[in-house]
Amino acid sequence: MIAPISASRAPMVTALPRPRRSGDIATCLVVDDEPRLRQALARVLEKDGYVTHQAASGAEALAVMQEQSIALVLSDLRMPGMDGTQLLRELRARYPDVAVVMISAVDDVDTAVHCLANGAMDYLSKPCHLEEVRQRIRQALERRRLVLTERDYHAELESRVAEQARRLESLFFNSIQSLADSLEAKDRYTRGHSTRVSYYSGVIAREMGRPADDIWQIELGGHVHDLGKIGVREAVLNKPGRLTDDEYEHIMTHMMVGWRILAPLLSESPMALNIVRWHHERYDGRGGPDRLAGEHIPLEARIAAVADSFDAMTSRRPYRPGLWMPLEKALEELRVHRTKQFDPDAVDAFLSVIERGGVDWERMGGTMDDGLGDGWPHRKPE
Repeated sequence: MIAPISASRAPMVTALPRPRRSGDIATCLVVDDEPRLRQALARVLEKDGYVTHQAASGAEALAVMQEQSIALVLSDLRMPGMDGTQLLRELRARYPDVAVVMISAVDDVDTAVHCLANGAMDYLSKPCHLEEVRQRIRQALERRRLVLTERDYHAELESRVAEQARRLESLFFNSIQSLADSLEAKDRYTRGHSTRVSYYSGVIAREMGRPADDIWQIELGGHVHDLGKIGVREAVLNKPGRLTDDEYEHIMTHMMVGWRILAPLLSESPMALNIVRWHHERYDGRGGPDRLAGEHIPLEARIAAVADSFDAMTSRRPYRPGLWMPLEKALEELRVHRTKQFDPDAVDAFLSVIERGGVDWERMGGTMDDGLGDGWPHRKPE
C-alpha cells in the first residue's frame, strides 16, 4: 500500500530516464508536494514503461506542461499554493487532451464528484494499492485514446463530407452550365449574354457594398437568368425584326419557365432564383411577370435588370441585325429611365464604376462583341 509520507521537498522538477521500449510510449506527470510519495508513484509508472516527469506543485506542473508533451497527469489534491482543483481547471482550459487522475488522502464523495464533473478522468483515495494505481492509469489512458480516436474519426468524416459536398457542388454547377449551354446552342444571339450579365451584375453589387455570398448568388442569377428561353419557340427566339404582341407575350414567359425549372435546384440560392423570375420587373411597376414595383422587387433582381438591359442595348440582337447602341447612348438610356424602368441606386452604382474605369471591357470581349469572357465563378466564397 502507498501511504502519505512526510519528507523534505524534492527539487522543483525531476525527469526519470526514458525506458527502453519500442512503440508508442505515454508520457506522464506526477504532481505531489510529498517527495517520497511522488517518487514512489513515478517509479511505479516507469516500471510500466511510461516516460515520467515530476512536479512539486501546481505551478511547477504547468511549467512542465509548457515544455513536455504530456498524456496523463496524476495529481495530489491538497498542495500549497495552487491546489489540485485549481490545477485541474487550468489543465482542462489549456490542455484539454490530457487525461487527469486526482489522488487525495481525503476520502470525500463530494470532492471526488466535483473533480470528475470538472474533467478529471478518475479519482483515487490514499492509501491505495499499487496495482489499483496501475489499473486506473491504464484505464484513464485508454479512455483518452478512445476520445482522441473518436475525435480524429469525426474530423476525418467531416473532411470526407466536405469533399463530397464540393464534388456535389461541382456536379450541380456543371449541370447548370450544361443547361445554359443548351440555351446558347438554341439561340446563337444569347451566346455570351448571360456571362456578361453575370459580370455586370457582380460589378453593380460590389459597388453597392453587398456581402460576398450575395454577390456570388447575384452572379449565379445573372448567369442563368434567361434559362427559361429553352421553352421559347426557336422561330420566335431568332426572328429578325420586331415581334408581334403574341410573340412578345410568348417570349416573356421565359421568366416563369426558368423559375420553375430552377426552383428545385436553387433552393439554397434564393437570390439567384429571384433574378430568374423578376429580372424583367420595372421600377415603376409596369414590368412582369408579377408587376412588382420599387423596393417590392428584390434588390438582386433590380441589379440584374440594369445589367441585362445594358448588355441588350450594347450587343447584337436578332431584331436589329448588324446594329447595336453606342456605349454613351446606352448609358444615357440608363440615366433617362432611372426611377422609371430601373432602380436609381443600381443605375448610379453602375455609372460610377464605368466612369472611374472599373469595368473590364476586355474580359467581356468588348460591349459590342459576343465573346464568352471568363465565365462565372462556380465556387462559393468561404
